[in-house]
Amino acid sequence: MCATMPENDKVKIVLQEDMFYGFIKEIVLFRMNVIWRNCICRLRRGKVPHRCRSGSHPVAPLGSRILTDPAKVFEHNMWDHMQWSKEEEDEARKKVEENSATRVAPEEQVKFESDANKYWDTFYQTHKNKFFKNRNWLLREFPEILPVNQNTKEKVGESSWDQDRNSISRRQGTEIHCQERFVLSEPGRPNLEEYSKGHGKTERFPGSNATFRILEVGCGAGNSVFPILNTLQNIPGAFLYCCDFASEAVALVKSHESYSEAHCSAFVHDVCDDGSAYPFPDGVLDVVLLVFVLSSIHPDSSGIEYRMQAVVHRLSRLLKPGGMLLFRDHGRYDNAQLRFKKGRCLAENFYVRGDGTRAYFFTKGEVHRLFCEAGLHEKQNLVDHRLQVNRRKQVQMHRVWVQGKFQKPLPRTPRSGD
Repeated sequence: MCATMPENDKVKIVLQEDMFYGFIKEIVLFRMNVIWRNCICRLRRGKVPHRCRSGSHPVAPLGSRILTDPAKVFEHNMWDHMQWSKEEEDEARKKVEENSATRVAPEEQVKFESDANKYWDTFYQTHKNKFFKNRNWLLREFPEILPVNQNTKEKVGESSWDQDRNSISRRQGTEIHCQERFVLSEPGRPNLEEYSKGHGKTERFPGSNATFRILEVGCGAGNSVFPILNTLQNIPGAFLYCCDFASEAVALVKSHESYSEAHCSAFVHDVCDDGSAYPFPDGVLDVVLLVFVLSSIHPDSSGIEYRMQAVVHRLSRLLKPGGMLLFRDHGRYDNAQLRFKKGRCLAENFYVRGDGTRAYFFTKGEVHRLFCEAGLHEKQNLVDHRLQVNRRKQVQMHRVWVQGKFQKPLPRTPRSGD
């Protein structure tokens, strides 16, 4: 019948089919838009559970670009929430076993530890502030960086990050109570209350008049510092500290045109040196930002618990009760780990790059243990799997990061009758 159909009728049928499918497509897009708007509205009202609560795909803002058609993989540079197949995970494990089979000789490793700050100084002398991109995603992932203050909403909305502070609250998520081994004050390390009593009044220090204080550890050339400062300058009472053990990096921060001692204090500090003092007393920080820093610290032969653990314990003492430690770092089997050649491995899952800088690759369980052993409560701990694409070279790379939020517990109030 179709063979005898006039050509004009065939054209009409094709046009009708195109119109029909176009109509269906518009309906689908409209429905998706409605669903997305509803999700955003519920996020703003605080009615959506924390993204890692269900154990399935996180919701916005971690990322909502989901690859549903493998044929379209090269349409974007990055795809969110990728699920690894068993074959892919086995292949990654095999590559790690291969590149860690030959390790750097112990006598050669000494220089990478003793001269760690020099290698980073050389890195920043070479690359200045051109190597890393500004972390404009920070406030999307860590809204805790901003104080909860209704009066600043309008001002914050005018800044480079137009975010609704109430979209994700600190109370969201599955709260995991860890062993409460945290000691608010230790011998020789007074908290703010003892600090005040001992001096008659609170001694002045940079940011002493601030009502909301943030410390970024391992600030580098300021790729987190200046995006944060662009927002904090609109918030009265907010102050940012930033430190790095590479003096060249701190010099780059201080020489930046946006650096202002009225809102920020940058200083050289080695977090592994527990005897090195901070320019403020313990117990005064609202937020500690620890992004791609712990991974540069040697895990030691006994595992990650010793040296890294000491750093986390020290940082936790800087927080106020209720303060937040925000963490993001390399995850196990990240493409960066798989790319290491034989002979670059220092210890299990710990490698040295060609420029002498080092990197450890974490699991979610290791991160949980590190921060909970310091007496912090886990608010978020998730593995961020993404697929990064080089469209020009037609190359696909699995990226893995671990992200967490950990809160210092509030003091227990005695019950009546106790």
